[in-house]
Amino acid sequence: MAKRKSSKDYFGLGKVVSIILAIFPPIAWILGVITRLSEGKIVAALVRFFFGFTIVWIVDLILMIVKGRIWRLLNC
Repeated sequence: MAKRKSSKDYFGLGKVVSIILAIFPPIAWILGVITRLSEGKIVAALVRFFFGFTIVWIVDLILMIVKGRIWRLLNC
């Protein structure tokens, strides 16, 4: 039996559910900020808070569909 790779994005939810959540900008913005805060990445959460409705949302949506994860803009 093959092991499933668990995703950390959007709290470990399935890929389809994460894609549905990523489609709606306000939900994706809030979940992006909360996800970064839960990882302890304050600077990345602030960037998501202030710029989450712009290009970050579009890149997140594309990456969620293609790779099943959101963009790791800052790893600090």
